[in-house]
Amino acid sequence: MCGIAGTYRWPDGKVVTDRLTDVLAHRGPDGAGRYSHSLGDGEVHLGHRRLAIIDLSGTGAQPMVSDGLALTYNGELYNAPELRTELASAGVRFRGTSDTEVLLEAWRRWGTDCLPRLRGMFAFAVFDERTGELVLARDQLGIKPLFLLRRGTGLMFASELKALAAVTDGSLEVDHAALVASLLYYWVPDSRCAFREAEKLPPGSWLRCRADGRVERGTYWNLRDIAHEGRELARAGEQPDLGAVVEESTRRHMLSDVPVATFLSGGLDSSYLTALAARHQPGISAYTIGFRAEDTKFEAMPDDLRYARQVAERYGVDLHEIEIAPQVTDLLPRMTHHLDEPIGDPAAINTYLICSAAREAGVKVMLSGMGADELFAGYRKHLANVLALRYQRVPRPLRRGLSRTVDRLPVATSRRGYRSVRFAKRFLSFADLPEETAFRRSYTMYDRGELLALIDPDLAGTVDDVLTEHADTYQDNDLDDFVNRMCLTDARMFLPGLNLAYTDRSSMAASTEVRVPYVDVEVVKAAFAVPGDRKIVGRQGKVVLKEAATSILPREIAYRPKGLFSAPLRAWMSRDLAPLVREVVNDGVLVNSGFLRRDALARLVAEDASGQRDFSKHLWHVLTLEYWYRGATSGSGWSQSV
Repeated sequence: MCGIAGTYRWPDGKVVTDRLTDVLAHRGPDGAGRYSHSLGDGEVHLGHRRLAIIDLSGTGAQPMVSDGLALTYNGELYNAPELRTELASAGVRFRGTSDTEVLLEAWRRWGTDCLPRLRGMFAFAVFDERTGELVLARDQLGIKPLFLLRRGTGLMFASELKALAAVTDGSLEVDHAALVASLLYYWVPDSRCAFREAEKLPPGSWLRCRADGRVERGTYWNLRDIAHEGRELARAGEQPDLGAVVEESTRRHMLSDVPVATFLSGGLDSSYLTALAARHQPGISAYTIGFRAEDTKFEAMPDDLRYARQVAERYGVDLHEIEIAPQVTDLLPRMTHHLDEPIGDPAAINTYLICSAAREAGVKVMLSGMGADELFAGYRKHLANVLALRYQRVPRPLRRGLSRTVDRLPVATSRRGYRSVRFAKRFLSFADLPEETAFRRSYTMYDRGELLALIDPDLAGTVDDVLTEHADTYQDNDLDDFVNRMCLTDARMFLPGLNLAYTDRSSMAASTEVRVPYVDVEVVKAAFAVPGDRKIVGRQGKVVLKEAATSILPREIAYRPKGLFSAPLRAWMSRDLAPLVREVVNDGVLVNSGFLRRDALARLVAEDASGQRDFSKHLWHVLTLEYWYRGATSGSGWSQSV
């Protein structure tokens, strides 16, 4: 896992590429390199920062140059051994054992046709000295990031947006439409970018810069097509052996020349992966988190540690427990800087602290259960939307009476919060809505009216654009299965926009690689070949995965209530962060600039403080957005490490 950067026909390209690469130093503390080549009246420069995982010798160093091809690559190919064998049988002679060299030779032989054959996570740039062409590519599911910026025939790219912002010396303009989207979702969709001039290369796609100035784009893999193929398999009764697929993916994801550890929350996804990993690496290390006792009591959080300890003892895992009692006021600006874009999920802090602890113990690679909830309908929102269809059959007068009763209940007192009341209020806020609108409201922060009331009135059209984008994405399929329509939307929006994004940035900030065996092309194909009525059964979500996991996990682990990889936000808001919230409302940059309306923001704070509504997540995101905006508009804030 590494950081990549480069320029193509960019003024002062050598200096710019070196600066880009320097900003990415945390992604690759094990080595650095740059490649340069003339290109007509310009130049191409490729930069690289290395985190050595496979082939720790110099033969794995990058940028890698061989017979007219130059490659800078960030990722891991889990089918590299098979590709190596195939290429060797065709006469290719390899100098080392790195997957970088396998990718370079696969590109030489097949060009863009190699992309759908790659199984792993990757973003890379390859330059052909003979044709003068530069090609950028990103993995199928958007696990690894790649940001780019084009001006005329020039282009620059990097693994992180902050690198592009830093080398342009604060000249990039904030895209307020992306900020509106982030308020709605608490993250920026992968289709948008927080700076107007920059963009993200979409998952499953490539971009080619030609020597004559033309730019071409292509898509080599599409989730919509995979979901369609899965539907046809399900109709034909061709059900995958999900347990075998997950075990094979886990085994492949352990390919490494350095130790591998796991995240272990004690929930289904991480417990299943840890148990499988322990088969292949006895005594494997695992890392889990806990919170201050007063915070967990206030939030009524489940005791995940008990389950994590049970799994560790059963499978001989070396468990490391980390209590998270962070100086959150110090971590907030630091995490906002590392996350590149405004992301209001406090789980990013958990990931960063776990990876930091693992790195201090000498661990470079960790396995995460990320992605299982999206693919197998494991979130509460999935079950809630199924239950909403049943709720809509309840006579309207009864629904109105229930809604009035729940609306009067407090979500918290001064001493504790009431999770069941929070869940009930959340459910009733969308249970009567049409399918797509209900699904969006079940996981976004505001309805249309609330969002319009919070922001600059001149951005009203942007709100409608953002809502239309969600509707278009949700409806862009031919599935007749409600549960899989939700899963497909999550895999296209929620997974790359939020979970994979914060996992990459938080882990790489600690110079640690996180691998996600559930977010694997073969697991995804298997997931969409499973009908929705095997994912949600009764009041149980993720049932098909639970059934597969019971081949190795005890039922009390596989079927335990879902935990949360989150943080005690209400406790933090009422204690640690209360002064910051007041500062942002009274004299924040977002309020003073007119982007947020002070009166609407003050109402959120007042209602949250009264215990009548739970706006802790909303206010946390406002804080992250405020700190991001300060850095983005101050110029110097993005060129400095925090």
